[in-house]
Amino acid sequence: MSFNHHEIEKKWQAFWEENKTFKTDTSSDKQKFYALDMFPYPSGAGLHVGHPEGYTATDILSRMKRMQGYEVLHPIGWDAFGLPAEQYALDTGNDPEEFTKKNIATFTRQIKELGFSYDWDREVNTTDPDYYKWTQWIFLQLYKKGLAYVDEVAVNWCPALGTVLSNEEVIDGKSERGGHPVIRKPMKQWVLRITAYADRLLEDLDELDWPDSLKEMQRNWIGRSEGAEVTFRIDGTEESFDVFTTRPDTLFGATFAVMSPEHPLVDKITSDAQREAVDAYKQEVAAKSDLERTDLAKEKTGVFTGAYAINPVNGEKMPIWIADYVLMSYGSGAIMAVPAHDERDYEFAKTFDLPIKAVIEGADIEKEAHTGEGAHINSGFLDGLNKEEAISAAIKWLEENNHGSKKVSYRLRDWVFSRQRYWGEPIPIIHWEDGTMTSVPEEELPLVLPKTDEIKSSGTGESPLANITEWVNVTDPETGKKGKRETHTMPQWAGSSWYFLR
Repeated sequence: MSFNHHEIEKKWQAFWEENKTFKTDTSSDKQKFYALDMFPYPSGAGLHVGHPEGYTATDILSRMKRMQGYEVLHPIGWDAFGLPAEQYALDTGNDPEEFTKKNIATFTRQIKELGFSYDWDREVNTTDPDYYKWTQWIFLQLYKKGLAYVDEVAVNWCPALGTVLSNEEVIDGKSERGGHPVIRKPMKQWVLRITAYADRLLEDLDELDWPDSLKEMQRNWIGRSEGAEVTFRIDGTEESFDVFTTRPDTLFGATFAVMSPEHPLVDKITSDAQREAVDAYKQEVAAKSDLERTDLAKEKTGVFTGAYAINPVNGEKMPIWIADYVLMSYGSGAIMAVPAHDERDYEFAKTFDLPIKAVIEGADIEKEAHTGEGAHINSGFLDGLNKEEAISAAIKWLEENNHGSKKVSYRLRDWVFSRQRYWGEPIPIIHWEDGTMTSVPEEELPLVLPKTDEIKSSGTGESPLANITEWVNVTDPETGKKGKRETHTMPQWAGSSWYFLR
């Protein structure tokens, strides 16, 4: 007798749905177990093979725990905001909301046909106003605590898509969606102050039952470094800039400085003679990803600005260059170059015939940089000291002479949270005509995404919401003051970052 899987599976799937077989009883006194999948993004293509691969594993675990007597919470939902749905809508003329609803219906049918034991009464959709009301509420709590703020930062800007992209959305200098060129560009953005939790993130890694290799990867990503922040004055001007270094003991060996091409001082300090070369180099660098720029194997490139910094420990003039290997997103966006004791600085100095001065014993600067340890030489008050002694002495001198201070720096950057797109959660902030900014009152949440037929980005840094004047323009009923709603929207990750709490 053959097994009629169509008939049998339909029968039991209908039974499970009608009888709510997998519904979670939160009042149960059984021991509880929570199995959470990564909710799928409902694309137009439907499920791919990777979805049931992961969901099968969590379903096996959930069913086993039920048989062991646990009260199991196993929810499902949809991470449905974001760029792909909007771009598809633009390409095809569809409404992203209707397109997303249709896709969710397809995903729901496919997942139910696979027979997974989800509690469908707890279905979550990140594009549902009843859900993103709380995404907006969380944002407001961050804003009130000073953890959400506006800043001008260098971002991945895609002119074709008209929006900022995260590093994860950029592959080899092109957008993951569509393969469009991406450039680095300074823009005002909403940013989340994730760096405020850098030490806690590091400390809590010790509590995780993860493989050591994964925890080490996280530590490197956070990138905690101890050292000093040193202030360099720019010769002939009132300007100065700060540099973070883990080796303040090598200051006497700093023979030039390098700024990121995006550093705000570059335009101010560039001489007339170097202006054309600097501008051309900045344009060239804008098309490179951070990964390309920091590739150790690539040929070193850079341009002299025509300006000089003053080394605070010896008063010597140091030429200031710009180069792509210095990133605005790390440290202060400027470095002091010590070519005798840093391989990257050594290659740069050799390429551009810049001075190399050994300040640690054992260096053969004609052949290579000496990155090992040794007694300090050619370093004034640091001569004869070992590394630890010299670092302490250098920081003490910097602080006593108001040229710098001890500092901890992180590779981790604050999270750029703005997107210049339509299909995302509106940011519940109002900008008033007097330059102040206030949050939308909590009782008025959700701030609902308005309907519009025109979702194409303006390409100017504003989202399509800026064109919906009846939504954007507001008046304070008490004072009559006029204002505008924030037109940037939240990234796709906003709603999916917290659904485990829902």
